[in-house]
Amino acid sequence: MSKAIYPGTFDPITNGHTDLIVRATRIFDQVVVAIAANPAKNPLFTVDERIDMVRHVCHDLDIEVMGFDGLLIEFVSEQAAQVVIRGLRAVSDFEFEFQLASANRRLNPEVETVFMTPSEKHTFTSASLVKEIATFGGDVSSFVDPRVNQILLDKLGAQRPV
Repeated sequence: MSKAIYPGTFDPITNGHTDLIVRATRIFDQVVVAIAANPAKNPLFTVDERIDMVRHVCHDLDIEVMGFDGLLIEFVSEQAAQVVIRGLRAVSDFEFEFQLASANRRLNPEVETVFMTPSEKHTFTSASLVKEIATFGGDVSSFVDPRVNQILLDKLGAQRPV
């Protein structure tokens, strides 16, 4: 039985993330979407809010959604998973992801990293881009699930000075 961890900040979950999750469920017996606390990235949403968004968007998929804090490779070992899924949108992503995969292999040679690319229509979509567009009042409804779009609008509206 193969178990894969798809880690990320998912701040917020985008259609590109969802595309990879759906496709991963076709390859692996079990998929865990692992929401990284990652305070260094100054997430807009709390871990619990991000978990709720992923669960909402992926409600019809047989996956687990969990938060984690600390080293990814330790979380992967705790979950008895064999694979880490990493998304690559562009060649520019590869250098960092290659270094991360090499470090993880050094820390635990039993865990493999699998790189997946999103469908062409999602190759430029990132959570950072979605947040930036939304912050300046742009329409991000084609990049995220409708419920995530509303949550994002509500969160950003609450942060704007009156």
